[in-house]
Formats: sequence, structure tokens, C-alpha cells
Amino acid sequence: MHDVKIIDVRTILLTGPATLEPFISKVCRRRSVALIEIETNAGVTGIGETYAGYFCAELVPGIVDFFKPILLGQNVDDINALWTRMYHCEQFWCRVGLGLSVINGIEAALWDLKGRLHNKPVYELLGGLKHDSLPAYASGGPSPYPLDTLEEKLDLYLSLGFNGVKLGVGALWPRHVQKTSCDPNEAADFEAAKLEFVRRKVGPGVELMLDGHMGARHSDIWSLATAQTVMKAVEPYKLLFFEEPLHYTNPQGYAELRQTTEVPIAGGEQLTGTYEWRLFVERDCFDVGQPDASFTGGLGEVMSVAGMLAQRGRQIATHSWGAGASLLQNIHVAFACQNTLIIEVAPAFGPLHSEMMGDSFRMVDGRILPPQNPGLGIVLTQELKNRFPFVPGSGEFVSVPGKIREEELQPS
Repeated sequence: MHDVKIIDVRTILLTGPATLEPFISKVCRRRSVALIEIETNAGVTGIGETYAGYFCAELVPGIVDFFKPILLGQNVDDINALWTRMYHCEQFWCRVGLGLSVINGIEAALWDLKGRLHNKPVYELLGGLKHDSLPAYASGGPSPYPLDTLEEKLDLYLSLGFNGVKLGVGALWPRHVQKTSCDPNEAADFEAAKLEFVRRKVGPGVELMLDGHMGARHSDIWSLATAQTVMKAVEPYKLLFFEEPLHYTNPQGYAELRQTTEVPIAGGEQLTGTYEWRLFVERDCFDVGQPDASFTGGLGEVMSVAGMLAQRGRQIATHSWGAGASLLQNIHVAFACQNTLIIEVAPAFGPLHSEMMGDSFRMVDGRILPPQNPGLGIVLTQELKNRFPFVPGSGEFVSVPGKIREEELQPS
């Protein structure tokens, strides 16, 4: 493969429906996507996604073009060497954060390209298949209220074949009114009552998770005392994990919380690079780490993070809220890591998932099967590109004074 050289690196931006899930669609109507294509002189092209495209797709092409000279004329024999060159080229803004997340999309395209050239699924190149199948859960976003609406949401997820469900804390009432209490006892009573209702509805055989979303708020952020009180209240309901009960600026709080509860604590979707992850792993902040193979910094970085967690007896549950390429990147890494607990899946996903994944995504009886196609198995047609042209400003963000999300200005 030494004669196969990279001749072009380009960014593809798309905008389409966020999901076909009717409850999430009320608060998240569109998604933007940033894909990187790496073309070779052999006529083979690799494709990768950066989750940064979900938030600020407009910023991605300039960063990709910045690194393009490092890749032109190179082969994919040593992907880590190319990753290292990009990383060290701009450590001031690539050690963590946006720069590293864009490098992630480039690196994923390199792995996809290498898999296609060698006619192997990427997990085989990452160290081999570690699981015959893996459980999946429906990532449900906010908890819609009143309770009959929440029941409809649960019915939908069960009808789609999921045996695991994650719901957000608090309640999303009609017309985009999200209510989440920061009072310890009030929050604890509300979440316990919710789980009592949900557990009665789904029975003992369905895995349940709660998501605090405390890393994606500018207000109503729980204190350590509130998180501890909530954990005590939800312990009887045997959660698989409780995600993001605290903000990521509080690693010491995470460490203290883990020492005072039996509920497995999960987090990490916003962390980039092994350096930032190490700050949390060495403090034993998480029982379950949630790296994202389209955001953390690369498939190789996620493998390293999983290794750090495994050394401390911890597991991973990949974060997967990007489009179809992102989900496939996370599925391949999940199958390559021995300590994978479960895979996050956007339920009732839209065409920017289904058409990009094709038959590479297979779920049977609530479990994901390993993809069999070479590379990552991503399908990106010109017809798909034409049908979902990029709309500037379609990225996700947290509303603050002066910049308010469209769904809040015009609630459905």
C-alpha cells in the first residue's frame, strides 16, 4: 500500500432533520454535520465525522485546510504518526478542545481509508473484535411531561427493540418549558417518583439510566449536595448509570460523589484528549467513562482512554449523538475495547444516520452486531449531499442571553 498516496482532503457540511423521534424533534429539529473526505490516487476515499460539526460546522473547514498539507502525499501505513504531526503542529489550540475534535474527524477518515484499502472492518485494525454483540440503549433526551406523554415515549422505544432507555432529569413540559430543580430534596423526590413510574412501566428487564445534562447548562446546575441527595433517592431503582450529575468544571465533586453512592456515575462526553481525561480518571470520577470516537480526539485516543479506565476496573459506554458516521466510529471502537458496557444510539434516527450507515448498522433483540463492511462502512452519496445542503447557523448550542435557540423562540 506504499504507492497509495493522499491527493486531497476536503470538508463536507450538511444540514438535515435531527431525528425522526417525535418527542426529541420538538426541542431539536435540525442537525448540522461535518464530514472529512480523504481521497487517494487509487480512487479510494476515506470518510470521517467530527462531532464539532454538530455545534459549529462553519469552523471546521478552515481547520481541516490548515492540516491538509501534513496529509497530502502521505500513505496510511502509520496513522498515529500523522495524528501526532497534526497534534504537535498546533498544541496551543489542539491539546484539547475544537482543534483536537477536528483532528478526530480527519483521523477517523484515515482509519476508514486504511480499512477500505485492506478490506477489513476498522475494529480489526484497532486490535481485533472483542465482543460478538453489544447491548444498545435509546438515548431519550429530555423527559416529556405529563406522565402520559412520558409513557408514549417509553412505548416508542420499546417498540423499536431497545432493552435500555436513558432519560433526562427534570421535566420538559409543553411549549419547551424545562423544569429542573436544584433544591436537593425537591430534585430527589421528583427523580425518584419518575423512576418509580418508569420502572413499573418497563419492568425489571429493561436497563434504565438518567442523564443530568449538567455539562450542557448555564443555569440550574446541581451542587454536590444536590447530586448526593438525588443519588440516595434513586439507589433503589438499580440504574445502569447516572450520567453528568455535575458540571465538568468540578472533577473533585465527581470524585467525592462516587465515594458516597452506590449508583454508578458516568461522564466524559465533553472531554477531549488523554490529557484532559487523565485529570478525571486518576481521581476516579467515573464508574463508566463516555468517550466519543468523533469528538475525544481520535479512535486511537478513545482506545487509550478505554485502556486507562480498564486499568482502574472501569468501563466505557461510548457517547454517540453525532450523525451516522459518528455512530459507526463509536461502534467500531466499542467492539475493539474489552471494557465496553453498552452503546448509545439515537432512537428513530433520520436519514443522516440511516442512509449514511446502510447495512453497517444492525441491531437484533436490542444488541448491536459488529459491522462487516470494510473500513467504517460509511456510505456518502452525492445524492445525499445534494438533498441536505448545509444551512449556516444550524448547529446546536446552549441558549444564553443574546443567543437563543430557534426551538425556544418558536416552540412547537
